[in-house]
Amino acid sequence: MMNRRDFLRVSSLASAGLPALGSLQAAESNTNLTLRITPVSADIGHGKIIKTVGYNGSVPGPILRFKEGKPVTVDVFNDTDASETVHWHGQLIPSDVDGSVEEKTPDVPAHGHRRYRFTPKPAGTRWYHTHSMAHGDLTRAGFSGQFGFAIVEPAHEPGNYDQEICIAAHHWEPALAHLGPPDNGWEIAYQSATLNGKMLGAGDPVRVRAGQRVLFRFLNTSATDEIRLALPGHRFRVIAMDGNPLAKPQIVDVLYLDIAERIDAIVEMNNPGIWVLGSPKDDERMMGMGMVIEYANKSGEPQWQQPSNVERGPWDYTQFSTGAAVREPDHTFEMKFAKIPGNRVDFNHWTINGKSFPDIEKLRLEKGKRYRLSFNNDTGDIHPLHLHRHTFEITNVGGKPMSGLMKDVISVARRSTAAVDFVADNPGLTLFHCHMQLHQDFGFMQLLEYAG
Repeated sequence: MMNRRDFLRVSSLASAGLPALGSLQAAESNTNLTLRITPVSADIGHGKIIKTVGYNGSVPGPILRFKEGKPVTVDVFNDTDASETVHWHGQLIPSDVDGSVEEKTPDVPAHGHRRYRFTPKPAGTRWYHTHSMAHGDLTRAGFSGQFGFAIVEPAHEPGNYDQEICIAAHHWEPALAHLGPPDNGWEIAYQSATLNGKMLGAGDPVRVRAGQRVLFRFLNTSATDEIRLALPGHRFRVIAMDGNPLAKPQIVDVLYLDIAERIDAIVEMNNPGIWVLGSPKDDERMMGMGMVIEYANKSGEPQWQQPSNVERGPWDYTQFSTGAAVREPDHTFEMKFAKIPGNRVDFNHWTINGKSFPDIEKLRLEKGKRYRLSFNNDTGDIHPLHLHRHTFEITNVGGKPMSGLMKDVISVARRSTAAVDFVADNPGLTLFHCHMQLHQDFGFMQLLEYAG
């Protein structure tokens, strides 16, 4: 029999338009899961059918739920003509199952099978996605539908909310475009966008009741674009970022998520009506980046109100700082990022300290030591920087010291600086890269290697 939390969880998946396949089973008893990488015709609404590749016949893929510390086996079958990988983003697992061929994880061959065995950790909102390269093929990698939530549940769930809604944002119908300065290379423009695989007005509404405390888990799965989301008449109490609980939760009107970032936020449902949860950008909402939030016993047209003071760049992470003193690292790696312009005939290429992957030396780590990655973004682009298999603490943003915010992706603003600290506690090859698909495809990656 289902208890109240399980009932609410599964019903909320259905109301949010996400497949519940495997979710309750994985949470309760099933430690043997199957993912099938297969062509999908995704009906995103308003007459648009997206031909893509997804997991288990759906976009997003099924919500996978693991128990922290309980070993799992995931069988991955690849029904496509190209080799693939499945990256378990945000989990502290060995490099041979992390899902990156750069870390020596074996790929899943075309029309083949691969078995992943690992122990999920830490608890929190994680996700899984392809880690293949696109290299200009706008049907592959992050442009495809290969993404889904992987929620690692703690041994003891506090249960301080009434309903859970998982929301994955994605951009669709990419095309090459020339944007920015005259010497810039190819960029990407999109025609449509979705939350949970449906354009605004196409999917079923998320149904709530007045007085509920709703936990929203947000995820940006876009290949190239950061997003913002707002819910008129309501505010978000941000309680976790990238799955890691905040020591200093904050209440905000607008959420910012760079590529691959996750936000857990509690919303007090205290403003009955029919509302649009969506992007503050009118053109992006018109592309579909939104969904309807419907209170019980309310009717009428969904309402949108433009929030005030929408920031243009990444939001200020220092608002989540605890202010505690940060321990000095044992070693600092200085990393300067630069762009080699494509001059309208090629994609831009990217360098770290003057070199592009794979022609770049590995950074050497010693187990147990604390390291600082000091970033100097000498480009006109925002960079969502991801460190595999480790959790880092943001220690500086734009010259402002901070502490206490633990993440695995940091959005570094244009012509700006930042720093993150991490402890070398997970031996094996470790990949660091920009999560913007065109950046990682064209040189913006670095490997870290443990000594010994």
